Amino acid sequence: MNLNLDWSFFSWELYTQFVLKGLYFSVFLTVVATAGGIALGTVLAMMRLSGKKWLDVPATIYVNGMRSIPLLMVILWFFLLMPASFYALFGEFGREHRAEMSAIITFIAFEAAYFSEIMRAGIQSIPRGQVFAGQALGMSYGQNMQLVILPQAFRNMLPVLLTQTIILFQDTSLVYAIGAYDMLKGFEIAGKNYGRPIESYLAAAATYFVMCYALSWSVKRLHQKIAIIR
Repeated sequence: MNLNLDWSFFSWELYTQFVLKGLYFSVFLTVVATAGGIALGTVLAMMRLSGKKWLDVPATIYVNGMRSIPLLMVILWFFLLMPASFYALFGEFGREHRAEMSAIITFIAFEAAYFSEIMRAGIQSIPRGQVFAGQALGMSYGQNMQLVILPQAFRNMLPVLLTQTIILFQDTSLVYAIGAYDMLKGFEIAGKNYGRPIESYLAAAATYFVMCYALSWSVKRLHQKIAIIR
């Protein structure tokens, strides 16, 4: 099969005109979803570890429910089912960038379930003796978590958190389904404008590979450094 590939139309101008705008949103979505997902995931993890059934049950249902549904389905459901009045709550940005706003909320809610399990495992990796020591010093549950457990747990799970963030960056390409302008969308528009869609999708795949491989290599190096310090 002869694909008759032609790469002559690729230039820096193509990247600046079509791809960079999408790349900015992909990176922005990754950063915001990671920060929001870790914050919400920490709350969910603490609810599951609280030992109180009225906190544990709803958190467990939320985490298991989100992890049982494909991300693409969550993105589509949220985008299609939420009324326009909901997006108006976020002002002009919400009204004019409905797809992007929907993607941000969906990713935070979905990734929180995965970050929650990472946080829970990290917290459980800290010896119980340190919890009892904090309680013996008169610390409350919140103070014990904030000052003793979470700083150590966060360091233990940092490589896993960063690996999940790389997966999150790859998943941002799914917002293409609701029309948000991410990096893949930029390549798609460039391919249509220049009449070379196959080359554009191949270039998109190569760009995702280079970025994710570089990030994975960096996480591996960080993991080795943390292991040495221990």
